[in-house]
Amino acid sequence: MSETRVGLGFDVHAAQEGRTLHLGGVTIPDAPGLAGHSDGDVVCHAVADAVLGAAGLGDIGQHFPETDSAFEGIGGLDLLGRVVAMARDGGCAVSSCDITVIAERPAVAPIRDEMRVNLARVLGTTPDRTSVKATRPEGLGLTGEGVGCIALAVLDLA
Repeated sequence: MSETRVGLGFDVHAAQEGRTLHLGGVTIPDAPGLAGHSDGDVVCHAVADAVLGAAGLGDIGQHFPETDSAFEGIGGLDLLGRVVAMARDGGCAVSSCDITVIAERPAVAPIRDEMRVNLARVLGTTPDRTSVKATRPEGLGLTGEGVGCIALAVLDLA
């Protein structure tokens, strides 16, 4: 009998003018980027933490510490690819993934399919097994005021 392992990932970054916004490996012009030691891609970071959790490998901070200059500016898809390789080395493969972006802006609908393709490619699955959706917090809190972005991810490893 095969074992299924479930992982949950969460990431949040504050907006930062002068940086480029990346979500799910998609570059979004004309929107404030997100602060961080890396490129600030909250979608890729949430998915990476979900993979690490499901595989029992800790979290992003353990493997890609902010104190290590080798990871400064690392792209979200690159980081996620490294995490997926760690899980594969442990005998795990992603079966499916579901992501929710929580932000007042940018709108996710116009880039949803590109994000799904990017993430599926790196996860080693297919876009039909990779879901991306979004919700707007209607002006409430950090993300509702437009000063940050949150991503949640849940996935299963086989």
